[in-house]
Amino acid sequence: MTRVRIGPSCMLAVLAVTGGACLAVGQDRSPLAEARALLAQGRLVEADSALARLSRVAGPEQRLAGASLAELRLRRGRRAEAIDLAAGLVGTVSDPSDLAARDWLALGIAERVLGESDPQRFKNALEALDRAVEMDSSLVEGHLRLGDLFLEKYNAPDARAAYGEVLRRDSGNARARLGVARVLLFEGSPAAGAAATAALAASAELAGTHTLLARLALDAEQYDSAAVHARRAISLDSLDLEAWGTLAAVAALGGGGGQGFEAAAAIVSRLHSRPAAFYAALAEAAARHRRYADAARWAREGIAADPADARALGVLAMNELRLGQMDSGRVHLEASFERDPYHLWHKNTLDLLDAVAKFRTVSSQRFMLVAPPAQAEALALELVPLLEAAYDSLVTRYAYRPPTPIRLEIYDRHADFSVRTVGLPGLGALGVSFGTVLAIDAPTARPGGAFNWGSTAWHELAHTFTLGVSGHRVPRWLSEGLSVLEERRARPGWGAHPSAGFLVALQDGRLPPLSRLNDGFVRPKRAEDIGNAYYMASLACEWMEATWGLDAIRRLLQGYAEGGHTPALLQRVLGVAPGELDRRFDAYVRQRFAKGLAAVGSAATRQSGGDFAAMLERGQRALTAGKAPEARAAFEDALESFPEHAESGGPAEQLAALALDAGDTTRALAYLARVTGVNDGAADANQLEAELRLARGDARGALAAMERLAWMSPLDPGLHARLAEAASRTGNHARAVRARRVVLAQQPGDAVEARYQLARALADAGDGAAARREVLRTLEDAPGFEAAQALLLELNRGGRRP
Repeated sequence: MTRVRIGPSCMLAVLAVTGGACLAVGQDRSPLAEARALLAQGRLVEADSALARLSRVAGPEQRLAGASLAELRLRRGRRAEAIDLAAGLVGTVSDPSDLAARDWLALGIAERVLGESDPQRFKNALEALDRAVEMDSSLVEGHLRLGDLFLEKYNAPDARAAYGEVLRRDSGNARARLGVARVLLFEGSPAAGAAATAALAASAELAGTHTLLARLALDAEQYDSAAVHARRAISLDSLDLEAWGTLAAVAALGGGGGQGFEAAAAIVSRLHSRPAAFYAALAEAAARHRRYADAARWAREGIAADPADARALGVLAMNELRLGQMDSGRVHLEASFERDPYHLWHKNTLDLLDAVAKFRTVSSQRFMLVAPPAQAEALALELVPLLEAAYDSLVTRYAYRPPTPIRLEIYDRHADFSVRTVGLPGLGALGVSFGTVLAIDAPTARPGGAFNWGSTAWHELAHTFTLGVSGHRVPRWLSEGLSVLEERRARPGWGAHPSAGFLVALQDGRLPPLSRLNDGFVRPKRAEDIGNAYYMASLACEWMEATWGLDAIRRLLQGYAEGGHTPALLQRVLGVAPGELDRRFDAYVRQRFAKGLAAVGSAATRQSGGDFAAMLERGQRALTAGKAPEARAAFEDALESFPEHAESGGPAEQLAALALDAGDTTRALAYLARVTGVNDGAADANQLEAELRLARGDARGALAAMERLAWMSPLDPGLHARLAEAASRTGNHARAVRARRVVLAQQPGDAVEARYQLARALADAGDGAAARREVLRTLEDAPGFEAAQALLLELNRGGRRP
């Protein structure tokens, strides 16, 4: 095969990167194919001239050549010229009935270019492309363009269908496989990586595939791999600003230094007159690395390059919102949405900002809580003391004070929380930390008792500290691991705990080593992989602190702030090579859970029924058959084999229920404690424990159970009323007052009784002035309320009861 010479633009790209080569081009091509080949090689000036020449020659390729020329001018940043060319092409159509399928394809491309100045033209582009494939269903380019346009306008289902139509005809089509991978990435599917690899297998000569693989590697903080794929993409398409942005991000985020970033920026500025997409790609990569201030800064550079670029405006807006710059964030988001009204994320976020504008703000010494008006006061009563205590604890741990006030947004609809964090409904997380801006689900955003609200808030605040100490450079595995560890330090039972699924994954070798813990977060293969990654990362942090001390954790975080990266930094701080560190940590985990690993067994023993799950199943069968002694024996065997198991419905809960059936509340409470002391989401077990302890006159034990339960249901007025009673019986009057305030803040049906109970609690706490104010307000609403009258007399006597 004859190879053409390397043109100046392609040579420029090759000089900037290593390992790349321009595409080979055969001699036997149509004129339009030859022009496109010049473009693929980076010979932009020659490609431009060839397309311009073809666009002036009447024939079947004229319109497609003209559309391709307009598209090339747009890709080079010459927007006005591109729009003029596209408008001229569209204007030549006088009788649509005379158009062939290729002409409709050309019109679709031209209308897509015109969409840069008038978003409504995207609809015309869609109609033209639809017409093209309707006339010629075998027109692969038409289906591919449809898929690209749908995905560009955030319509993943239709994009998938368009790519699927191509794959139905040609299962090895690399562009369609790439399209599917991009759809999966858009949807946040962990299968995106495998799909991108499949696209690469179909063709290694597609720039977009390497660009996507570069992004995935960058997100996994695998900087060398990201650079290799970005360079390969650029060698295949020197105008791929996404690849250039990723390459610059590797230098800026991966420790390559400013020189590599500046070199990439300089080359891009010569290739493109308005390289806003380069800066937008760089800013988006920074945001995915939690570098929100850097993301905003680079987005501003994109706007400086092209003030009308919707993407750069949107990236700036979203990162300003993450930084708590709500007013400027909204202004820039509205400007972006005006230019791109199909952007679902931006539309959702603008709607959300309208809702948040009606929220109530409650401020404390170091926090600003923004919550729905009906919930704000009650939630603040419980959360502010916890957050203030957490702040003090974490300051001591990390020797760092984040700037205040820290903004915490609370959403009573999980879909709203998802929009705030990723722009689309469906995020599975409970909270997110952008640094000094946090967002979490309100307790009512999920089913009652579905998660522990207190531990979630503590977890997110811990991120504020680790992000701050590290200059937002801490890798995800370390930040998440430390947050889960801080949960466990905060309260007994908080934080992740070992599950049978975790031990099975560990036994089967499905958990990544310490040196690759990030894979569990960014490249999960199963739904449970992310949960296992959180727990595994927390174990790694716990082990490192126990082995090398808290100062080693601090030095690691500081090392990231100074530009260090994980392998070298771990070796420098801990004095252990990565491979040896992996070996030691694996040995530690397997020794710590030796009994549990034996219980879950190997794959072979699980098939033979001699494992923990089989014991549970035998117990359940016996229970169903009414054979309590056999059920008890099976559950005891299961608990003995895996004593740390604390999942709901597990052996400890089953044994508690059997003991209770036998009238043995002492044993029932002992079994329940094995659940409630470990599982911070065990709502039913805590409820039962509180009831049993109250029945036995153990107000202190009942109060402890209700305190745990209150973090799962902090807006349950009945729970807080019972908690106040238990607190009063133990002499904890301050806690009783707070619980009574929570009840009253939710505007209960019997507000008079609730206010009287608050007055009573205040009197018991020795705050006569506040008690008098509340009892007088009670009597204003109910003058004949005898208990309130008696309390007022008591207060007037100086607190002495008659």
